[in-house]
Amino acid sequence: MTYTTILVQLDIDAPATPRLIFAQEIARKFEADLIAVTAAEPSMLVSPSGSSPAAAEVLRQRTLEMEDRIKKLKEEFLAVIGNNERASWRAELDDPTRTVALHARAADLIITGAPAAAAAGDFQRTIDPGALILSAGRPVLFAADGLPTFKGERAMVAWKDCRESRRAVADAMPFLRNAKDVVVFSVAEERPRVAQEGAADVVRFLMRHGVKARSQLLEREGIAVGDAIVTVADEIGADLIAAGGYGHSRFREWAFGGATRSLLRCGSFHRLLSN
Repeated sequence: MTYTTILVQLDIDAPATPRLIFAQEIARKFEADLIAVTAAEPSMLVSPSGSSPAAAEVLRQRTLEMEDRIKKLKEEFLAVIGNNERASWRAELDDPTRTVALHARAADLIITGAPAAAAAGDFQRTIDPGALILSAGRPVLFAADGLPTFKGERAMVAWKDCRESRRAVADAMPFLRNAKDVVVFSVAEERPRVAQEGAADVVRFLMRHGVKARSQLLEREGIAVGDAIVTVADEIGADLIAAGGYGHSRFREWAFGGATRSLLRCGSFHRLLSN
C-alpha cells in the first residue's frame, strides 16, 4: 500500500501556503497526486425571520466575503503549485467537514491541522476534527502546530486491541515502512500479559511488511492513557503518532475516548488517526 492521492484541507480564515507546502512535501515523498479542498458555509447566526430582507442581505454579504476569500486562497494555491499538473483545486460553499469527507472519496489520506484562532470551534468555517475522523472513511493526518517538516524517522503506534487501532496500523503503513524505528506502545489497563502478547503480534505483523518495529508496554498506575502516549512519544522522539480514533455517534453528537481527545488537543506531534 502507498498513498497515491492526498487531500489537504485548507481553512478559509488562514493562509493556504504553509499547510499546502507541508502537504506538497508529503505528496512528493509518495509520488502522489494532491487535491486541495476549502469550504465554508455562509449562514445566519441569528435569523429573526427566514424571509427578512435584512437577514437576506447579511447572508448575501457573508457569501460574498467567503467567495472573495476562496478566490484569494486559489491564487495562493496556484502560486505555490506552479505548473504541477498532479495538483488540483476544489472549493465549495458548504459545511467544511461534510465537504472534506465527501471529496475524501478521491484520496488515500487527508491532511489538516490546527485552525486559525478566530475560527476555532466554528464548524461553519473549519472542520470538526472528531466528526471528520468518524465520517471520512480515510485516515486523517493532523499536522503538528507550526507545521514542522515531516521527517517520519521515528513513529509510535498507540495500540489498543480494537478495530480502530487495527485500521490505523494499516492506514499508516506507508509512513511506518519509511520510518527507521517504530514503537508499538500499549498501556496495560488490565492483564499485562494479554496486552504484551497483543503488542507482540502487531510487531510481528509490521515486520512482515518491512517495518522496523518493537514494542513497549506500560502497566497503568493512575496515569491517563492519553498522557502516557504523549509522554512516551516525547521520550522516543516520535515524529508521528498513529492511533485509532475511538468513538461513536448519537444524534449527531460525537463522543470520544479520553485518549483520542488528548491526541486531538496535543499539537506537539504529527498525528494520524483512523476509525
